[in-house]
Amino acid sequence: MHASLTDRGRTDAEALAKRLEGVHLDRVISSPLGRAVETAQILAAHTGTTVETEERLTELDYGKWEGLTVEEIDSQFPGERALYEENPAFHEVGGGESGLEVAARLGAFVEDLLNWWQAEGEDRTCLLVGHSSVNRILLAILLDVPMQNYRRRFQQDWANLTVLRWDSHKDGPLLLVANDLSHSRGMRGATWD
Repeated sequence: MHASLTDRGRTDAEALAKRLEGVHLDRVISSPLGRAVETAQILAAHTGTTVETEERLTELDYGKWEGLTVEEIDSQFPGERALYEENPAFHEVGGGESGLEVAARLGAFVEDLLNWWQAEGEDRTCLLVGHSSVNRILLAILLDVPMQNYRRRFQQDWANLTVLRWDSHKDGPLLLVANDLSHSRGMRGATWD
């Protein structure tokens, strides 16, 4: 069972929603997990867009680690966290998923999303609402970062804004904004144009 948003989470989502007021969104796609859907609904309410859920955006399956603190993981699974930190691409966390397994499902999702983008005329904006590990893996896929480095190369805080832009004549996306939290300090609008 996944918890709902905390008061802080709701406040952060509302701040991001205010920042995105006036930004045209064609789609809002969320992980089906509770906090992500709640966040997506807050964001969609401010943009007039409906929320679609997508199983492939579900957070990495942490297996037996799910719901445990770092201290509990270290106590119950000695040495396993070090293996995960060393190479999260291959290590199946708590007997759950590895980074490469998540990358496989996300890769298929990205292909579907890019096909939609191209079919609709390429002038489309889609907002994805996911989770820290999934977002990091997605960035590694899209920016050609070796999967074993996804945890070392990317930070993804709560209710952050990361913006990528695709141009049909380029080989991949351009990273315009990464892990931006300035909306929590009142920033508004499309500061990435």
